[in-house]
This record gives sequence, structure tokens and C-alpha cells, in this order.
Amino acid sequence: MAQKEASEEDELFEDARECVPIPTEMDLAGAIEETTVVLKLFLNNRFNEAKSRTQPWAGESMYHALGYGTIMFLQAVMTFDATAIEAAIDTVKRAVIVCNKQRKKASMMSTLTRGVIKPDYDTYTDDEIHAELCYAECLIQRALLTFIQDENLISFVKGALKIRACYHSYKDCAKILHQRTWNGNKQQIHFESGVRMGIGGFNLLISLLPTRILRLLEFVGFSGNKHLGLSELELGSTYSHGLRGPLCSIILMAYHTLVTYVLGTADGDIDLAEKLLQPCLKDFPNGALFLFFAGRIQEIRGNIDEAIVRFDESVESQEEWRQFHHLCYWELMWCHSFKGDWLMAMKYAEKLCRESKWSKATYMYQKASFLLMCDDKSPDTICHINYLFSEVPNMKQRIAGKSIPIEKFAVKKAKRYQASGNRLTLPALVSVTRPVGTGSHCQHW
Repeated sequence: MAQKEASEEDELFEDARECVPIPTEMDLAGAIEETTVVLKLFLNNRFNEAKSRTQPWAGESMYHALGYGTIMFLQAVMTFDATAIEAAIDTVKRAVIVCNKQRKKASMMSTLTRGVIKPDYDTYTDDEIHAELCYAECLIQRALLTFIQDENLISFVKGALKIRACYHSYKDCAKILHQRTWNGNKQQIHFESGVRMGIGGFNLLISLLPTRILRLLEFVGFSGNKHLGLSELELGSTYSHGLRGPLCSIILMAYHTLVTYVLGTADGDIDLAEKLLQPCLKDFPNGALFLFFAGRIQEIRGNIDEAIVRFDESVESQEEWRQFHHLCYWELMWCHSFKGDWLMAMKYAEKLCRESKWSKATYMYQKASFLLMCDDKSPDTICHINYLFSEVPNMKQRIAGKSIPIEKFAVKKAKRYQASGNRLTLPALVSVTRPVGTGSHCQHW
């Protein structure tokens, strides 16, 4: 009974935290506390409210600038809308400026003797060390936006230089964490969870790049150790009361349930992902993102009907950000294709064609393939299929100057369809067995 009362008090406390008015003064502790509230709002599907809480202080507080920039960044990446990308770039640029103003200013002497005399990190203020961390996080967002904004080589080089600066900032943050005397500093857990997330995420990201690119990056000073990255993220996820602890868990869940299957490495730890997911679902039972991960885990385990239920729950949980719906539509498309329900799979591909800008070529190819698998096609349906396949090459796009592999596959198959007299052999089944998005997705397939 006492435990139940305590639980109810905790819920009331969290509700109260989420309903407090936006403060009129902001120090570092207040900014971190306010950003924690924003994160909880976001994970509870209250995206617009989270955004509106960060905006008033985004020009002064490093954490509000980072939070507002991150929300704009996610909107841009998930919509691929040119206007959203431009708005996100402007917001993140301003966030970089806010963070940079509060970083430790290096004197001429300290710059000249940096390689000889180690900096005394105990002389850094709390604001300065957190500014360094927020600066690194803003830089990585700015770099990624540069890659998707333009296709040319200059943008690629600019993005690479920003990633290099981000890499060095994270290395400095790691030195601060290990060499600074903390003496029970209350903000240490928030800083440490951020360093674990940054170092872990960076190592994991670099390690997943193609070998040729990885060797080039190592030549110019980058390094990527996948095992180090995963261990840092796992350690960071244990800091449940740290600001970035839950974010470490989200990165790990995304890696183990999505990234490993997209890349075809098949080394995802589904048991770990499920273990990380349980407390998240307990805290945010209607969180669209966590319901999506729950669906992915069931899909990978081969429990297709359970996966469909979870994806449907994720879609129904919110309407503010329909971009999350598109993640679920993609998985629902595959789930129904696993069941041989080509018409339902086609309907989700059609939804994606109509609503999502991520990969029009892929969505159109999948729609055509599923229609081709259906029985009793009318002459009008066949004409529509021919039209869809003919349009696939026109929808191809490039990111960071490179074609997307899954789109290359779609264009190749669409051209083969036309060259073979409007025929393809079991096109939907070929897509299901290819590890391009969710393929090799089910452990028993």
C-alpha cells in the first residue's frame, strides 16, 4: 500500500514538473532541470509543448538552444522538407553561437603551450564545461544538416570539417570528465551522461562507415571503435537520472533493432534492446517512439501479429508529428508483406508515397511491386503499375553527393521491368529477402 502511495506521489510530482510555468531567470542548474522537463514532454508525444518551452530561452541558455535546435533538427531529418532543413540550419547555427560564447576562452599562451602543458580543468567553471559539451552536440547536428542540404562536394567537405571540430570537442570533454576534481558536483551526472553519449555515439557511427572511408578518416586523425562505442553508451544508459541517460538507451535501441538490420551486420542484441525498453515503456507507456521499438522487437522475433499491434498503437498514440507515423507505415508495409497480404502492404507503400519525402523512388517501387503480386489485376491496374515503374528512376535522390543503395536497387529493378516486357519475377519477395530496410528482419525467416 505504501509502495502504491509512493508511486502515485511520484506521478503527481512528475505531472507538476511538466506543468510548471516557464521560469523568468535561468542559471545552469535551472536550464538542466528545464531541459529534463522538455525531454519528458517530448517522449510523452507532447512535441509542440516541448518546442515552445525551449524557444523563449534559446538565445541565452545553452541547454535551451541545444534543445530547440535538436527538435528543429529532428523535424528536418524526418520530413526531408527543404524549408524545414533551412529553418533547422538557422536554428542550429544560432545554438552553436550561444554555446560558443560560454565556452572557455583560450589565451594566446595556453594555445602555444597546449601540447606541452596540460590544461587545468579545475579552473573551468561549470558553465564552461557544459558549454563545451553542448557545443559538440550542436556541431554534429550542423554537420549532418550540411550533408542532407546539398549534394555537392563543397558541402561534404564543410560537413567533414564540422565533424572534425566536434570530434575534438568530445575528446576535450572526455579529458575534463577524467581529470577534473568533481567533489560531489551535482551537475557531474548530466555532464558524464553527455560525454558517454557523445564518445559512444561517435565511435559507433565512425565504426559503421565503409572500410575505405574509415581508413581515410583514421589517416586524418579519426578513429572508430564499435565495442568502445557500445560500452560507453551502455554505461551512459545506466545514468537514468542524468539528462542524457535516456538518450543513450534510445541510441542503443535504435542500433540493435534498426541499424544492424539496415546494414546487414546481424549482430544486434535484441535481449539488451528489450531490457532497455522496459523501463522506458513503464515511464512513457504511450510514447510513440518506444511503442515503435516494441514493434520492431516483436517483428525481429517473428511475432508479426504482435508487431502490427504495437505499430498501430504507436500511430494512434499521437497526431502532432506524423513523421513518426511514417516509421510505422514502413514497418507495417513489411509486416503485411510477410503475411502475403500484398494489398495491405501496397496501401502502406501508397501512404508513404503520398506523405513522406524520405525516398519516393523506393516507396513507388514497393507500391508497384506489391500491386504486381496481387491476383486478378484489371487492365487499368496494369497500366498504373507500368506508370509507377516508369516513374521510379525520376524519383531518385542523392544525399551528401551519394545515391542511396536502396534506391539504386529500386531503379535497377524498375528498369529491368521495362526491359523485360513489363515483367518481373516475384518482385515483392525479392525485396523481402534483401537486407535493405527491414529485410532479414525476422529471425525465423
